[in-house]
Amino acid sequence: MATPHGSALLQPDDGSVTPGSARSLLFTILGELVWPAGRPVWTATLVHLLRGLGIEEQTARQAIARAASSDWITAAKLGREVSWSITPKLRQIFETGSLRVYSLSDSFSQWDGRWLAVLPTIPASHRSARRPLYAGLTWAGLGNPAPGLWVTPHVERVAEIRELVGRLDLQRHTVSFAGTVEAIGLDQREIVDRGWDLASLRGHYEQVKGIIEALAPQTSDEKLFESIRLSNEYQILPRTDPQLPEALLPGWIGRRVARRIEALRAQWKPAAQTRFAEIDAENSSRTAVAPLPSEHDMRDHARSAGALSGAAIPIRSASPIWSWIWRPSRSPGCGETLTRSGKAATSD
Repeated sequence: MATPHGSALLQPDDGSVTPGSARSLLFTILGELVWPAGRPVWTATLVHLLRGLGIEEQTARQAIARAASSDWITAAKLGREVSWSITPKLRQIFETGSLRVYSLSDSFSQWDGRWLAVLPTIPASHRSARRPLYAGLTWAGLGNPAPGLWVTPHVERVAEIRELVGRLDLQRHTVSFAGTVEAIGLDQREIVDRGWDLASLRGHYEQVKGIIEALAPQTSDEKLFESIRLSNEYQILPRTDPQLPEALLPGWIGRRVARRIEALRAQWKPAAQTRFAEIDAENSSRTAVAPLPSEHDMRDHARSAGALSGAAIPIRSASPIWSWIWRPSRSPGCGETLTRSGKAATSD
């Protein structure tokens, strides 16, 4: 059975516990720990956390470099070390995305029975828009019960879909309307059955439920890493769960699993945030006593940065001479007992 790409709890096909991708887990770390803290985070801290989640150090550093290239984070340099701050772009993603994630447990009991229907046509001149359009409609919770027809009971998401269609320049090729389902063709039950693969999604939720019920972290490190894995899974679920109202999908397992995840995250959050702050403070103290590099070192660091990431990454610094140099800092060791898999993970 297929599972969401990048799942931190489930491995496709066999359901075993495995880390998610470096990029996916880094996104979770930034959203769950760095963003709420409201301050920059050291490279060594990010590498430490990713290594604790089963990501190899080089892959972790590549993921950080790619995050900078994607305008998720910006760098500031102190001596040999680099700290990272969340960009306005990523902050906006977190603010809007968190609303979708935290509504997974909502029964939407106030649904008024209306549906939003979208019928996009993709001409040959806009062929490249097909994939991002379908991905965006799926993220917005729309199903595809008939060829060319996308529907959702979440009429309130019209602004999100309007922005998607406009960004892809498909306004002149899209028809949309909102209203109730009439007794002409498919009824609401058939629309739900054809629009979404709920059988596979239900099976995925069953696996997630079994795994999270067996989790029992004891130490602060265990709570930190399990919290990251759990949050990573939670962030992925809206990509596949349309969040249908209780009236259309009564007793849905997804809502029960979401409530359980929310309870566990709330339970582990204080210990996880405290441990994160301790790790970052330890790396900050190491930075404070680190000697400044020579100009020869700086040239070497610039060459190594280009070899690692393939591109120069702009870095804010008090001195202009540092402005295009990046050198990943060394990471403190991370206990192997915290790693769920010995396999190397990709950064995609």
